[in-house]
Amino acid sequence: MTDLNAFDHHPRTRLVFGAGTLQKLGALASDLGGSRVLVVSDSGIVKAGHAARAIQSLQAAGLETQLFDQVHENPSTRDVDECVAAARDFRADILVGLGGGSSMDTAKGCNFIFTNGGRMQDYWGVGKATQSMLPLIAIPTTSGTGSECQSFALISDEETHVKMACGDPKAAAAVAILDPELTISQPHKVTAVTGIDAIAHALETAVTTKRNPVSALYSLESFRYLRAGFDRVLESPTDQEARSFMLLGAAFAGTAIENSMLGAAHSCANPLTAKFGTVHGQAVGLMLPHVIRFNSERSEIASIYAAYGEHLPEQVQHWLRAAGLSVRLSELGVTEADVPGLAAGAAKQWTANFNPRPVSEADFAAIYRAAL
Repeated sequence: MTDLNAFDHHPRTRLVFGAGTLQKLGALASDLGGSRVLVVSDSGIVKAGHAARAIQSLQAAGLETQLFDQVHENPSTRDVDECVAAARDFRADILVGLGGGSSMDTAKGCNFIFTNGGRMQDYWGVGKATQSMLPLIAIPTTSGTGSECQSFALISDEETHVKMACGDPKAAAAVAILDPELTISQPHKVTAVTGIDAIAHALETAVTTKRNPVSALYSLESFRYLRAGFDRVLESPTDQEARSFMLLGAAFAGTAIENSMLGAAHSCANPLTAKFGTVHGQAVGLMLPHVIRFNSERSEIASIYAAYGEHLPEQVQHWLRAAGLSVRLSELGVTEADVPGLAAGAAKQWTANFNPRPVSEADFAAIYRAAL
């Protein structure tokens, strides 16, 4: 049974789900009361035609629109600053984040500075914005981060490359449009790494020290959808039902994060990305089975994992192989000599504080060694 931790659950984001729901963007934006919409996206989304369809819907509703398509993967403070400049020049009063987590995070980061001033570093942490923010509509085109259902922006410091989690209830999207048709254009590798990331979110949120009855509902339902969709979407990328399962699973996992936070697998992943350039989904997925085994040494945590299926570490590794991803750190070029530095970096990660079993730097070293 999940611990009855206290919670304060206030859903801030309206979810609009279904094939073709992108066409509702204009009407939904109009309902929010603004008239000048900045669409924040990236060149791949533009090339896929999704940005043009979004803008067409907005303009059909009589809204002035501007496109900012300079978002990069793992957005930095520079990306945010450039987006803020575009928002100021255009005098935006509504923001749309269209794309993967990077686009949505850039839009959120822009919202902090555009409305509250200062630098992104000023909002590192929780609840540091004092002024209200612009309405944000989040439209994911990947099934992974669940950023559309979170009030956090993950932004890297341009100089130090440290990832800053900047959270505030005011930063949550007013509306999230979940249109599975937008995810069909994803390349196979993106489908793979974002899907694994969503699975990691479902399994980590299930056991953190902040887990509660609300987060438990979202974690388990998320995993149910992801388990039903992942193998199918890898085999048949145009399977719209499987894409729907993945998109809903990712959104529900994002909602679970909002209520429960993450754990040691994410702490292990960030140093791998920083030092080796490992894509986040690959990094967190590879480390997840070893963190599950570490946490399962506590019987009450093992009993929670049991609700998600038997042989869970092996199931995650099956998914990694099915996705064509690495299952050993050595395949990524990591050696024994790298372990102390990685462990030191992991121990400094914020999410380590929420792992259900206390995890020291020495524990992180052992987890990395198990993954070599």
